Amino acid sequence: MALTSFVGRRREVAEIRRTLGSARLLTLTGMGGVGKTRLALEVAANSTRAFADGVWVVDLAPVRDPSAVAIRAATALGVPDLGARPVLDQLAAHLAGRRALIVLDNCEHLVKACSELAQTLLSAAGGLRILATSRETLGITGEHVLTVQPLSPDEALELLRDRSNAVEPRFRITDANRAAVTRLCAGLEGLPLAIELAAARLRTLTVEEAVVRLENRFALLSGGSRTALPRQRTLRALVDWSYELCSAPEQRLWNRLSVFTGGFALDAAESVCAGSGIARHEVLDLLDRLVAQSVVLTGGGEDEPRYRLLETIRQYGRQQLARSGEEHTVLRRHRDFYLALAERTAGDWCGPGQEKALARLRAEHANVLTALDCAGDPQATLALAAALRYHWCAGGFLGEGRRRLDRALAAAPEPTVVRARALWVAAWVAQLQGDLAASGRWLEEAAHLGEELGDPVVCAYVQSFRGTLALFRGQLTQAVSLLEGAVDAHTALGEGAGVVFALFELSFVLAHLADPRAAVTGRRALAAAEAHDDRWGRAHALSALGHDAYLRGDLEAAVAMTRTALEIEEGFTDYVGAMLMLEHFAWMTASLGDAAQAVRVLGAADALRRDIGITLAAFPQVALGHARFEEATVAVLGQAGYRRAFAQGGAVDGPARAIAFALRAPEPVAPAVATNPLTSREREVAARVAQGATNRQIASALGRSPRTVEGHIENILAKLGFGSRTQIATWWAQNQVPTP
Repeated sequence: MALTSFVGRRREVAEIRRTLGSARLLTLTGMGGVGKTRLALEVAANSTRAFADGVWVVDLAPVRDPSAVAIRAATALGVPDLGARPVLDQLAAHLAGRRALIVLDNCEHLVKACSELAQTLLSAAGGLRILATSRETLGITGEHVLTVQPLSPDEALELLRDRSNAVEPRFRITDANRAAVTRLCAGLEGLPLAIELAAARLRTLTVEEAVVRLENRFALLSGGSRTALPRQRTLRALVDWSYELCSAPEQRLWNRLSVFTGGFALDAAESVCAGSGIARHEVLDLLDRLVAQSVVLTGGGEDEPRYRLLETIRQYGRQQLARSGEEHTVLRRHRDFYLALAERTAGDWCGPGQEKALARLRAEHANVLTALDCAGDPQATLALAAALRYHWCAGGFLGEGRRRLDRALAAAPEPTVVRARALWVAAWVAQLQGDLAASGRWLEEAAHLGEELGDPVVCAYVQSFRGTLALFRGQLTQAVSLLEGAVDAHTALGEGAGVVFALFELSFVLAHLADPRAAVTGRRALAAAEAHDDRWGRAHALSALGHDAYLRGDLEAAVAMTRTALEIEEGFTDYVGAMLMLEHFAWMTASLGDAAQAVRVLGAADALRRDIGITLAAFPQVALGHARFEEATVAVLGQAGYRRAFAQGGAVDGPARAIAFALRAPEPVAPAVATNPLTSREREVAARVAQGATNRQIASALGRSPRTVEGHIENILAKLGFGSRTQIATWWAQNQVPTP
């Protein structure tokens, strides 16, 4: 979200919006600082009505690894990176059938990866438009290009006035200073970033003084010939000039802040940037001075203010940091800060503020990845990957966690306590992804290493996750034995989180065995969770109790406890936990007589399962219950009614929305259309869309090209007045359209 008013560019905004009406890909090119990003953001803000399924901005400036481009895009769109499928495939599947706009911002250092991303997504989603900003075109078929020019003299003057008034309300353009203002804008060559930086200086300099300083600096850089000055060098010169006007401590802080990606909070700046010339208590004052000079921008809420540097400013500071010889030291401090934050979150998990702690890690995700990339200490990287376990498993980043743990374990093979801890964390992540074979391998090594090192905490967690592995494999008697031992081991160690986890898992197993100890164990889990203020554990304990009550026939208690569990779970991003709770809640709802709503809830649970990329076979006991539920509800609703209700629930994205959908019984996502305006071929395509087929799969089945299928889908969307494939699927199920 832009923090300042938008000045000028009305013609460009109109042209871009008009072009996006027909072009699938439009790239804004131009030199650094010319305002490509700000222009794209303005277009995005004005386009929400035109794109019913969403407008998203993907900032690629902090990304250095081409393989991370798709991950960055998925994170920006809120697409969970949970399964074993490539992230790009997950993203393409998510966008298929949607009418949406994606802004790919700052592509120039990742042109090939951005080209591949755009090509794949545009091929998969006929209703998608992409607006890219880059100093270099993406170079793919169908790309339209608009070169963003510097501001006109009038627009430059208007921008200078606007930004100067923001920092110095008394600033006016008068007859006395108009000539100097005009010279200043001309010297800045209409570059918006240059004008904004210069405007920040007008709180302390007169316009005439700014002109003198700026012109002297340019003359030095260009060898005295201002007419030969390249535009890019003009921007560099201005940043040089702004940097030189900072005091030595301000410059030092600027340099050190450049290690942050995606913004930062005050405590991070104080920890990472203090030392060697900057006392910790001085950081806030220096930071405030950089904010006043527009070097640092502010954002976030009042309770959690955050700061960030424009990418040009950050890169400049990083170059200065490298020249200073401090880069390695500051990067190490950066990694150590996020290691401490992650370890504090894991160590204090049992206690108040779990949702807030996960929200902080989510806000710091880009910095967390930067810290994991810090070279020089593989053991520290491994420790960080392990300490982020709740971020990975309860915060919605299973896919990223799996990759980072695999990579860190491969880079640090030494038999250390850190490795032993990371092994059981990796096993947990693999279990949640349904990869039981990998989980078993990690647990076997962790068990051996834990015994060899004499680490009872590792051994206790290994026993817990061996118990859950046995549960997932359907080995219930073995699971009981392992989890009972894990409860005893965690209790002896005072590991509150481990006790709660082992108890609620044990309660689930006992319930499946119809063992009367299930309720007692579930109440123990609930008491332990409440004693330790473990809200996440409390949700799972209530879910276990609710499931046991359901299996015993106590529907009133089952619904009440599961509903409470879901209300708590709504504050997390726990895909697997939410999926299982919703599955059980669907069964309960059906038993109470509301088959249609039960199937809607099941559809929402299935959407989460598909996001994770696993099958119900990963949960054999759940799969059995699911099959019985499906048979019973189809008998009540009929195949058409079942598909209609299922599609309504499946249109919901993410755990929080899925839970809200289940608890609040919303209206159907897409309205029914009374008439059928489609041709026979379009009806056939709509039917296959309702079955979940991709364009390529439909093309193969019908013997047509993907482009032809894409055209059919666009016609269907236009005729029905819809904006997404999901609405097509719901409409088809509601109307039971016969196919040839």
